[in-house]
Amino acid sequence: MTAQDSLAGLVRGKSLTERATGFVRYAVSHVTTDDFSRPTPCDQWDLRTLLSHVNDSLATLSEGLENGRLGLEPDVPSDGGGDVLAVFRQLTNRLLESWICSGHDGDDRMIEVAGTPLHSLLLGGTGALEIAVHGWDIATACGVDCVIPTALATDLYDFARIAVSPDSRHPQFAEPVPVPESATPADRLVAYLGRDPRMAFRRAP
Repeated sequence: MTAQDSLAGLVRGKSLTERATGFVRYAVSHVTTDDFSRPTPCDQWDLRTLLSHVNDSLATLSEGLENGRLGLEPDVPSDGGGDVLAVFRQLTNRLLESWICSGHDGDDRMIEVAGTPLHSLLLGGTGALEIAVHGWDIATACGVDCVIPTALATDLYDFARIAVSPDSRHPQFAEPVPVPESATPADRLVAYLGRDPRMAFRRAP
């Protein structure tokens, strides 16, 4: 069994892409245009820049699933004069159609990435990881109580511990942040991906 097969086994049948997309949609539902200038956990990015990056990632993932390869310049819709939120909604719909309608969740097809074949489930898992953690970034920037669901965080953490190695984590992710043994699955996940869980909103008792 290859490393790709092992990772694909962590993703197959778990609907990570759909679940991560649902979470980021919920996080973004709290965003208004007044929030665009807010700082985010992503160094030197305000919220609007982060949303634009998420849109690029959604478009790239959809393009790979639809065409069987990843191009250098994904097809990102015009933001309609600055409506990055409308583009986000359009792209999440496109991604779900690309993933669900094509049956990728139980699929064994390969996608060409920079000339190298990549299992479609790995592309979906990697995309789900980025989508979910940026959902956390967005919620944190807005100061809302929006935690990655426990089951989703657990599945993504299992995937991330293998997919994000010391050799591959940079520049996408910073070094892991230490957390206590009692940390929740969501906190373990974002900490492993270089975020400080203490930045997240905590509702007073």
